[in-house]
Amino acid sequence: MIHPLSTLERGQGLRLKEYYMEDLELTLKKMKLASAKLAGMTNETKNKALMAVSAALVEYEDAILEANEEDLNEANKAGLPAPLIKRLTLNKDKLRDLNDGLIGLTKLADPCNETLMQTELDDGLILTKKSVPIGVIGVIFEARPDALVQITALCIKSGNCVVLKGGSEALHSNRILAKIITDAVCEVSADFTDTITLLETRDDVAKMLSFDKYINLIIPRGSNAFVQYIKKNSLIPVLGHADGICHIYVDKAADIDMAVRVVTDAKTQYVAVCNATETLLVHSKIAQKFLPALKKSLDAKHVTLKCDKRAKAILPDTEDATEEDWKTEYLDYILSIKVVDSVEEAVTHINTYGSGHTDGIITADENTADYFTTYVDTADAFVNCSTRFADGFRFGFGAEVGISTNKFHARGPVGIDGLVIYKYILKGHGDIVDDYATGRKHFTHKRLK
Repeated sequence: MIHPLSTLERGQGLRLKEYYMEDLELTLKKMKLASAKLAGMTNETKNKALMAVSAALVEYEDAILEANEEDLNEANKAGLPAPLIKRLTLNKDKLRDLNDGLIGLTKLADPCNETLMQTELDDGLILTKKSVPIGVIGVIFEARPDALVQITALCIKSGNCVVLKGGSEALHSNRILAKIITDAVCEVSADFTDTITLLETRDDVAKMLSFDKYINLIIPRGSNAFVQYIKKNSLIPVLGHADGICHIYVDKAADIDMAVRVVTDAKTQYVAVCNATETLLVHSKIAQKFLPALKKSLDAKHVTLKCDKRAKAILPDTEDATEEDWKTEYLDYILSIKVVDSVEEAVTHINTYGSGHTDGIITADENTADYFTTYVDTADAFVNCSTRFADGFRFGFGAEVGISTNKFHARGPVGIDGLVIYKYILKGHGDIVDDYATGRKHFTHKRLK
C-alpha cells in the first residue's frame, strides 16, 4: 500500500517515491478521524481546493501525459484489448474535460449541512434533518485514470475521505495524479491531510474490505461479477452497478431520421463505456424502413450487427443473435437487434435482460413514451435521446463517482448529492420522555417550512 500521499516529501517536484506502511488499519483510523474535519469544512475552502487541483493539472500536464504514455506502452506490449486501451488513454482533450468538470463542481451548491426537513415535535422541541458527508468511501475503479480525478473531486466537494484503487494497467498515471491532487489540496488546507489514500495491490483491497469499522461505503466500478464479489466479501455497504446492458426501443411512431441519428450516437459515440447502447429493439411496423437506414449509418462506423430471425430477414448480411447476446455488454462496435410487436414486449425484454442502467425509447407518441418510462425497470429512462447522456457531468452533477443500479440511497449517475447522507438534530429545553409517556404533554408533530 502506498503511504497517504499528503505525507510525501515536499520539494521533490514530481519524483515519486514509494512509502509503505505496515498497518493499513492505522491509515484508515486516521482517515476516519480526518473525515470529521471535512464534515465541517466550508464550501469556500472546498471550492478553493478544486481550483487548486485544476491549476495543478494544467501545470503538470506534460508529466501526466508522460506517465500515461508509460502505461499505454506496457498495455500495448501486453496485448490488452482496444476498448481497455481507449479507456486507459489520457490526452489534452480529456484533461480539458476534467478541468471543465472541476470548475463545474465549484459552481454547484454545497451538498452538506443543508436543512432537509424541520419538525416541531412539541413547543420548543425542534427536530432538524441535515445533509452530512458519508465519511470514508472506498472506490475500486477500472483502468481509467481520468476516473481518479473525477472521483476524488466529487469526494472533496461532498466532504468525504476517499480510498482509491485503480486498475493496475493505469499504475503510473494513477500515482502521479493522486500525488498532484493531494499536494494541491493540502496546500489549501491542512485539514485535507490523511483524506486521500491510493492502494495498488489486490492484497490491499482484500484487507480494505474487512475494515467496516472505518470505511462507510464501497463503490466498485466494473463487471457485474466483480460487484457481486465485493458484496459477498465485505460487510461494508456497497453502491455499484451491474453490467451496462443498455437498450433503445424504436417505436412504430418513431421518426426514422431521428432514430438513426440517436441510435448511431448511442452505439458509436464512445463504445467502451457502460452507457453505450448494446441491444436495439425495433417495432415490426417500422423495421422494414428503419433497419436498412440504420445499417447504412452503422456500416460507416464499422459496427457488427447481430440480428434475431425477424431482423435478419430484413438485413440478411448480418450475424445471428443468440440468447447470450441479449445478456452481453459488448463495449465494442457490436449491436444486437431484435424485432418486437409492441412497447409491452420491448419493456418485458428489457426487464428480463437489462442491467437497470439506462434504457431509452424513440417515439412521437407521448402515451407510449409514458408507458415505457413508467414500466421499464431502469435507473435512467430516456425519451428521444441517446443513452450516452447518462453521465454525471452531462446531468449537471459536475462529474460522477459511478453509476448506481441500486434501489436505495442513490440511483443512476452518482454525483455529489449521492455522496451525502443525513443526520437528525433535536434541540429542546430540558424535555423528558416521561412527560409524554404519562400524558402530561402531547406531541404536535408540526412540519415547519
